Amino acid sequence: MKKKILGGTGIKMTEMTLGALTMGPLQAKLSLEEAKKVILAALDKGINSIDTAEMYGMDGPIKAALAEYSGEVILASKSTATSYSEMEKSVLGALSGLGRDYLDIFYLHAAKVTPEVFQERSGAFQCLLDYKSKGVIRAVGIATHVVSVIEKAAEVNEIDVVFPLINKRGVGIVGGTAANMVKAIEIASQNGKGVVAMKSLAGGNLLGEIKAAFSFVRNIEGITSVAVGMSHVDEVEVNFRLFKDEDIPESELERLKSTKQLFVARFCTGCGTCVKACPNEALAVIEGMVVVDKNKCILCGYCNPICPEFALRLV
Repeated sequence: MKKKILGGTGIKMTEMTLGALTMGPLQAKLSLEEAKKVILAALDKGINSIDTAEMYGMDGPIKAALAEYSGEVILASKSTATSYSEMEKSVLGALSGLGRDYLDIFYLHAAKVTPEVFQERSGAFQCLLDYKSKGVIRAVGIATHVVSVIEKAAEVNEIDVVFPLINKRGVGIVGGTAANMVKAIEIASQNGKGVVAMKSLAGGNLLGEIKAAFSFVRNIEGITSVAVGMSHVDEVEVNFRLFKDEDIPESELERLKSTKQLFVARFCTGCGTCVKACPNEALAVIEGMVVVDKNKCILCGYCNPICPEFALRLV
């Protein structure tokens, strides 16, 4: 698989990154052994990059897979921490959980924020910069769904990498369209930032047009790698072949189509906790119960663990 240098970081990444979210407790809930099998399948195909986050709960399986793999692996993690002490705890926890003495990329995990995030989370941001100066983090970045945050990050000298949500329909993009996000990505790249793309399949919503969806993102100027969530070895195989530009029959692609949905149980109390947590404004309380806007939901699962009634499920 093709490799490119990520902006000015010196990090050489394959065009596809394995996204860990879909394997973990927020989504597929794979066992350690099941997840390890998927991770090793991706690494054996030559994919050299894994994206995870503190909230994904995937450090254990990744560490177990790396113990059985001798090649180079680029690891990226992220945290929603806002203070210096919280972020330091997150960084040290990731190092321990992943069994590494350094991390290639560490992002401010800021799905739905404003451009003021760098001031509002100044302590956490400074912590990442300090650990970069110590050589513990190679590159500092921000992961977000918000167009204006990518635009702001393009101007922040200390940001090495941006990790924007982008797909052909613009599903999940906050504060703009797909065209707006593409423009922000191009500006960030022109300013020397590395760019890794997320949600190219809109959380599975675009699996029915997977070739066009991948093609759209892969052809955006400035993107080095595309993070793709996978939770089965078959997905690894097909996605790898698509990124190698092989002609895959529709009958094979049909097997990848997702039936995943966000289900709201009847015992939902309409407290609105999940509405505040949703990064894509896909949830609303209507007549005392949460309703899902399927045109905005990217099936990320961020709402599941914070529901006090356990009324939300990805099924």
